[in-house]
Amino acid sequence: MLMPDVIANKRDGKELSENELAFVVDGVCDGSIRAEQLGAWLMAVYNNSMSMDERITLTKLMRDSGEVIDWQDLTPLIVDKHSTGGVGDKVSLALAPALAACGLKVPMIAGRGLAHTGGTIDKLESIPGYTTSGNERDIRRTIGFAGCCIYSQSTNIAPADSILYAIRDVTATVPSIPLITASIISKKSAEGLSCLVLDIKVGSAAFMQNLEEARALAKSMIEVGEGVGIEVRALLTRMEKPIGTHIGNAHEVLEILDILEGSGSWDTISLIAMQGGHLLQMAGLVDTMEAGQMKILSTFSDGSAKHHWDLMCESQGVTKEVINQMRDYLETGENKFTLHSNMDGWVEDIDAKKLAKVLSELGAGRSEIGQEIDHSVGAIIHAKVGAQVSEGGLILAVEHQNDELSEEIMTRLESCIAVSASPVSVPDRLIEVIK
Repeated sequence: MLMPDVIANKRDGKELSENELAFVVDGVCDGSIRAEQLGAWLMAVYNNSMSMDERITLTKLMRDSGEVIDWQDLTPLIVDKHSTGGVGDKVSLALAPALAACGLKVPMIAGRGLAHTGGTIDKLESIPGYTTSGNERDIRRTIGFAGCCIYSQSTNIAPADSILYAIRDVTATVPSIPLITASIISKKSAEGLSCLVLDIKVGSAAFMQNLEEARALAKSMIEVGEGVGIEVRALLTRMEKPIGTHIGNAHEVLEILDILEGSGSWDTISLIAMQGGHLLQMAGLVDTMEAGQMKILSTFSDGSAKHHWDLMCESQGVTKEVINQMRDYLETGENKFTLHSNMDGWVEDIDAKKLAKVLSELGAGRSEIGQEIDHSVGAIIHAKVGAQVSEGGLILAVEHQNDELSEEIMTRLESCIAVSASPVSVPDRLIEVIK
């Protein structure tokens, strides 16, 4: 078999056979297919899509390119979630220990941020000592000790995906729904899951800009998930305004600590409870999603989620001193730029994408894979969208390490907020649930 023939078949809109897809995945892993050929094949897939059979076959092959964890009798309790990425999306950090406190097992493989969206792994690496690299043995050990873990993708988990993603990133083929589906579901299948909840963000600050694309992605993931033995449920949620009160890496851990200790932003808590409620219902631990939500909320009020968070941190390298005094060890920017209301009124808008892009340029994010970030850069929202404010009232504070901000940066930050003379209604985050 020759790679130019496989490229030509997909270029011409033909459905690729299992043998052809296996040839591609094997060539990705052993390096026998040149990068420019893979780029051409990815573009052919981007332009001509894939049938559902092709997507399922590619997903299985990518999964089987590395380690696949078999939990045996524990499998019905093995669950996870995946978000397509948002601004201030820190849900995973509290959801994993909350689910563990309810009796589920969560072997989460998470990623780093790119462009304006934050990554779960970056947030955890703001905690001194937290080790995000791990293999199957580490995952099993931490699950046994804490009931949950959050590790970065290792070279042993779906290695074909890591290689293909790097090429997709530089060939403008990231937005392909078949390729997104295979990338995500292959990793989740390698974790040995029985159930998966997807949080597909929709809106101006999301990867998916419109509802039609989001629904297509949800249906693709659900069907491919079923094809590899995972029950998948998709939640479509709005992503125009930042989630919660803190944006940035260390800053988002600070908000999660508040939630784990029984307080925190309802905006964030409601997303955690909703995703957790669905997973508890899917795993058969409760009869309804609403009962699952209440069970998740109770883990914050009774301290059981915080207990599993502490165990997870300990198993992944954090000392007990840091665990017990974590706020003191989280570095936040020494300098502050504040944004205030110019009138009496109501906060009408905090533009998540504009704000995240500025924070990224100040060091909180990266523009290319492998770039170092500054975990201390972030923002705190003091008046959320819909809140009533007085003239001069504090809306937003940006914490950074620069000696001073340029006029351009300050102007862009000021353009992130808008205040209305009339009350502002705030729509629910949830748009719809797709099963």
